[in-house]
Amino acid sequence: MEWSWTILAVSTLIFFFHALRWKRRAKNKRLPPGPRGLPIFGNLFMVGNKPHQDLQQLAQKYGPIMHLRFGLMPVIVVSSPEAAELFLKTYDLVFASRPPHEVAKHVGYNQQNLSFSPYGSYWRNMRKICTLELLSNLKINSFSSMRKEELFLLIQYIQEAASARVAVDLSAKVSSLTTDISCRMVLGKKYSNDDFNEKGFEAIIREGMQTIAAFNLADYIPQIKGLDLQGLTKRLKTIAKVFDDFFEKVIDEHVQSKDENRIMDFVDVMLGFIGSEETDQYHVERDNIKAIILDILAASMDTSATAIEWTLSELIRHPRLTKKVQKELENVVGMDRMVEESDLEKLKYLDMVVKESFRLHPVVPLLLPHASMEDCIVNGYHIPKNSRIFINAWAIGRDQKVWTDAEKFYPERFVGSDIDLRGRNFQLIPFGSGRRGCPGMQLGLTIVRLVVAQLVHCFDWELPDDMLATDLDMTEDCGLVCRRAKHLLAIPTWRLKT
Repeated sequence: MEWSWTILAVSTLIFFFHALRWKRRAKNKRLPPGPRGLPIFGNLFMVGNKPHQDLQQLAQKYGPIMHLRFGLMPVIVVSSPEAAELFLKTYDLVFASRPPHEVAKHVGYNQQNLSFSPYGSYWRNMRKICTLELLSNLKINSFSSMRKEELFLLIQYIQEAASARVAVDLSAKVSSLTTDISCRMVLGKKYSNDDFNEKGFEAIIREGMQTIAAFNLADYIPQIKGLDLQGLTKRLKTIAKVFDDFFEKVIDEHVQSKDENRIMDFVDVMLGFIGSEETDQYHVERDNIKAIILDILAASMDTSATAIEWTLSELIRHPRLTKKVQKELENVVGMDRMVEESDLEKLKYLDMVVKESFRLHPVVPLLLPHASMEDCIVNGYHIPKNSRIFINAWAIGRDQKVWTDAEKFYPERFVGSDIDLRGRNFQLIPFGSGRRGCPGMQLGLTIVRLVVAQLVHCFDWELPDDMLATDLDMTEDCGLVCRRAKHLLAIPTWRLKT
């Protein structure tokens, strides 16, 4: 205990030394406006368990480019489309890196995963692999029959529930669906809970995601990380060991596999780069493979399920809009078959519904933090080197200056609009933009649109216990991904003529 207090005292002295030096350096430089903070902790206590909402409220007072201090670290919060364009397009290269991140160091193999790796040659090579080899349209399309199989199993389950007139836990079933799809694409097969550890596959992945999203004081006051005051490091090491053992098992299974007729999954593709003269530029080793497959698994499982969950919630809350989606599906698909992926491009109103859902409920409301690689002047403000940049996609999607009736779910706002969500229009950036934009966007959009279309086409939905649509609880439960706080339960009725 005495040793811990000594370290804390030394850390405090180091903090004041850094703060004094930083203050002198920034004295004659115009930082963005922002609230005053406390000694040592800065503005940390101004942000609670829904940081995107807290930061939006602060930005309404201090502006769309706001300066905060979290511990020793300068933080810049971006809350308008115009400001986002400056950071993600005009000065994209300056802000293309990621800050040091204790969780990613432990779980992401020293930040070798694509999401959290710093900008540089390694990140560029891994991004190239993911974009060209793992997440290309050709590779995504090669798994279309598998997605169809998994979705059909879900439809069969819901059909039985419809016959029995019982409620379906859509949150749980959609989550299982996206987990199974992700596992088959990335790992080559579905894994049961028994294949992982006593907690189960989905549970341990989600625990890892929650831990990644947990606020870690050591990220902002590095001098105290050795104390592990929150116990996070101990938890992270345990989770990292579980992941590593599992991925070693997966890789060994792939290396030993004799089945030459199966579709090449992501692990197969990554293994193909080890020792290959043609692709020696990538320098892929086992730890790189484990970091990338964990990244893709975690991203594809939770994000797609959460987007589907919010979209279905809004449609159930707005029966008039559901009827419009169903009418479009009747016209394009007909009532004698299910939706195919080839139908999706023709479903224009569904596309607007999905856009509107991402606007109001971006899956990652605060995009993963960027880091400034050098001092930069943005809109007349000095942005110090090593600042953390938070893009508040949630606040941008609800900006009253950009969106009429911003809090209202109104897909028709996109009629005649050229705004899309692929990062070209900064009013709507749920997948980010620029160099660090999400490489899995096309896969995610395909899964979200297909599942929503199928569930709305095949079934009518009503809330259990005579609950009114307007009474549906839309409370958020926020980590790295912002899910519904309560599971979505609904009673299905079969619609098709087959």
